[in-house]
Amino acid sequence: MARRAGVPQGSALSPLLHSAYTNDIPRPTSGVQLALFADDTAPFFRSRRTRRSIFRHLPRAIDELGQWFRKWRIKVNPDKSAAIQFKYSKNRSKLVVDWNTPNLKMLNARILWQRSYKYLGVTLDKNLHFREHIERVRKNALFYTARLGAMLGRKSKLSRRNKRTLYKMCIRTVMTYAYPVFAHAAPKALHRLQVIQIKFSRAATDAHWCVRNSILHRDLELPNLSKYMKDASKRFFDIAGSNPNALLRAAVAAADRSRSGRRNGNRPVTVSGDILCRDDNLQESSIGQCHAPSALIRAVRPRTAKLS
Repeated sequence: MARRAGVPQGSALSPLLHSAYTNDIPRPTSGVQLALFADDTAPFFRSRRTRRSIFRHLPRAIDELGQWFRKWRIKVNPDKSAAIQFKYSKNRSKLVVDWNTPNLKMLNARILWQRSYKYLGVTLDKNLHFREHIERVRKNALFYTARLGAMLGRKSKLSRRNKRTLYKMCIRTVMTYAYPVFAHAAPKALHRLQVIQIKFSRAATDAHWCVRNSILHRDLELPNLSKYMKDASKRFFDIAGSNPNALLRAAVAAADRSRSGRRNGNRPVTVSGDILCRDDNLQESSIGQCHAPSALIRAVRPRTAKLS
């Protein structure tokens, strides 16, 4: 079948041709940063100034991208596009955005404001509390735990070592996916994931009710889930800081500058001007997700002083 634009879905040449095709995508000049991954484009803007300056620069950058998409016949799917305004607030508001927030458009298609959005497998909410993400991950982990119940349960003939290996490979990896992003979440929220590990430890060892959880974790050589994620997150940022990739080092440096501005060592303060606008373009491509590392790392790098 003849094609006027794009490549067949599933083609082995799709990733290479897509990279060459989008190599000259324009970089916004209005302070808006651009994150690219496969066929996703995510412009994001950070500002401590007034909201008026934010919504003056962001639509301009979106229009520049729209002109480039139109020129090279790249179709944007408005149904898979979303905009999020990250705003630090302890109060829960029923409004997705402030009542006087203007709408964003891409190629005359309206981009809806979202309270939360699943992005690269991580559910981002506007306050970056990650409660929705943790709840979704928890349900997935319970699903796999039930599927493996016959092999991990009290009546299973597998050794404890094999049970622990199955848990680490099939269940813990589900709960700790993208751990550098949400490792700073509230302890109460992370404890919901820890409960799953506790139940596994008791079932795998067939322990009596009076045995402490700390003893079960010691016997199975399983660290506390929250501590495991924070330690692994620290190692991740330490390795990223010495990576030869200049862009990755710059993202880690931005996280360090953000850490210095925290209030009394509490969770990171996200500015009301942090906006993530996600566009799913090139629908015919076989690869589809997006990652905005500098936007996320700035918000989620854990403390390095004390991790226990």
